[in-house]
Amino acid sequence: MAAKIHIAVIGASKCDSRTAEIAYQVGQLVAGKGAALFTGGLGGVMEAASRGAREAGGLTVGILPGSSVKEANPYVDIPIATDMGHARNAVLVRSCHAVVAVSGEYGTLSEIALALKMGVPVVTIGGWESIEGVQTAGSPEEAVEKAFEFLRY
Repeated sequence: MAAKIHIAVIGASKCDSRTAEIAYQVGQLVAGKGAALFTGGLGGVMEAASRGAREAGGLTVGILPGSSVKEANPYVDIPIATDMGHARNAVLVRSCHAVVAVSGEYGTLSEIALALKMGVPVVTIGGWESIEGVQTAGSPEEAVEKAFEFLRY
């Protein structure tokens, strides 16, 4: 049975080991709560979060920018090739109930902006704290807890 809650984890396609560990833990925690993990399907934060979710027994979905499902990292269970480039960011955030941003670059910023514009709650850890409407978290546990708190309303 498919998970009824969809949580996106967004972040850069290349990251340092500390950021990858945070993303991994967020992925584990999301899966541990029974939600499906959605990412952009590539490397870095996306791969680390997908690995964490997969290893915790969760379902992972990758909304890919290109035209081939072969672009997906090895921890994506359901790769979706959009052939939309960065425009796929809108598909990703629209597909989810909440977004957790782990650090990131301008692509992450665009996803945060789109989510806020669409009314999708955003929690951030490791960056983007000064954006109005974004909730901040100091740990992976707090980030996931806040993301799930939005679902109660």
